[in-house]
Amino acid sequence: MSGASEPRQPKDARASIAIDLGAESCRVSLLRWQQGEPRIQLVHRFGNGPVQREDGLHWPLERILAGLDEGLRKAAELAPEGVRSIAVDGWAVDYVRLNSEGAPVAEPFCYRDERNLRSEAELHTHIPAERIREITGIQQMAINTLYQLYADRQAGYVPTRWLNLPEYVLTWLGGEPVAEFTNATHTQLIDLHSRRWSEEIFRAAGFVMDLAPRIVPTGSRLGKLKGSLQELAAFGDTELIAPACHDTASAIAGIPALGDDWAYISSGTWSLVGALTRRPVESAEAREENFTNLGAAGGANCFHRNVNGMWLLKQCESVWAEQGFAPGIAELLLQCKHLPAPEMLLDVDDSELLRMGEMPTRINRQLVAKGAKPLDESPAGAPAMVSLIMHSLAARYAEVLARVKHHTGKELRCLYIVGGGSQNALLNQLTAETTGLEVCCGSTESSTLGNFAVQLAALEAECSPESAAFAAEIYTWVNRLS
Repeated sequence: MSGASEPRQPKDARASIAIDLGAESCRVSLLRWQQGEPRIQLVHRFGNGPVQREDGLHWPLERILAGLDEGLRKAAELAPEGVRSIAVDGWAVDYVRLNSEGAPVAEPFCYRDERNLRSEAELHTHIPAERIREITGIQQMAINTLYQLYADRQAGYVPTRWLNLPEYVLTWLGGEPVAEFTNATHTQLIDLHSRRWSEEIFRAAGFVMDLAPRIVPTGSRLGKLKGSLQELAAFGDTELIAPACHDTASAIAGIPALGDDWAYISSGTWSLVGALTRRPVESAEAREENFTNLGAAGGANCFHRNVNGMWLLKQCESVWAEQGFAPGIAELLLQCKHLPAPEMLLDVDDSELLRMGEMPTRINRQLVAKGAKPLDESPAGAPAMVSLIMHSLAARYAEVLARVKHHTGKELRCLYIVGGGSQNALLNQLTAETTGLEVCCGSTESSTLGNFAVQLAALEAECSPESAAFAAEIYTWVNRLS
């Protein structure tokens, strides 16, 4: 749980910048020290989302980089004292293929592209899913980098160097090309025990080991900012740092909690439901239930399971908006708050509900298949549809957290909910009721907090980024910034 800490001042009072890449929006935030107190300001936010091209679903990389450039220039204007450091976190699994000069050869594919389903099935004829899971400790998902890279191979693309998106942005800014550990674990290419690329998986998939980036720990310093931005006075001597580049790991690093009695939900497009452990949980039961072991800041382990999240609500909103109905989420939640609990709940993790488009129709297909009556898909039926989604998510959270307790042996008392979903009062209430845990709402921008805390730890601490002392330093700075 939270604990008091002595006020800390950085040795260098220049500003820092956190870039958070999101599947729906990207943010550039500025941390300044004013009269010895930290002040975090959102400087620039711009929309993001996959775009359909002839060959599949892609991320608009040039538009993302242009938005980041604009945000960084705005931040430079607001920090006359100069910018000491920049770090980047973002969603996992997607990557940029690079030519020999380090430039992108194409827009990166989006993890929701259906090519991954085909590549997953084909790869498992060369190496069984069970063996991959045994090596990596990672939950089986077709979106993982492993299957995307194999889809590239199936498509006949010439093998190239590649970088996951946050690390690519750091390289675009002038940093060394690397794979930060927390993000690398999400590729399903890392050996759980050696913490290095798995030679067995690379061989089975036909990948070239020499094209994979070097793995570095959370908090690694990657060099100085270069290029046109360096011409701005604020960026004359700015250091680039790899935080927990996986945004979930950054969000968990941003939770001001100690002890062993708390769990987390990083609530956004996905809900990541689990707990920090000192070492991976590798039981056959955990593997069968598709829990994952991902890198955490300070060398810890994120033991959790992906649960479908605000994606369900956002996709419904998109359909209703096309019909001229676009209330805010808060208004929708208020409308459904006093409705009776639904008689039938959804399987929120049904693969059909992970796909884009027609979400009210997809929900009704599942209800009908279960023998329930379909709901009104029009805007008039929105409150009942939203109520169903909220009750179903809360029930699923409770199921997963019960299994987290079973697998880890933890006696949980508190549940920290961070990310955009932490503002969802109805879902928080239902989650408290279904889990029996005290719900503690963390920051909606917890990944930004974690990003800044790792930057400060990297710049201020005199210890290895993989040590317990480094983890303690991150915690100290999170409390200072909270």
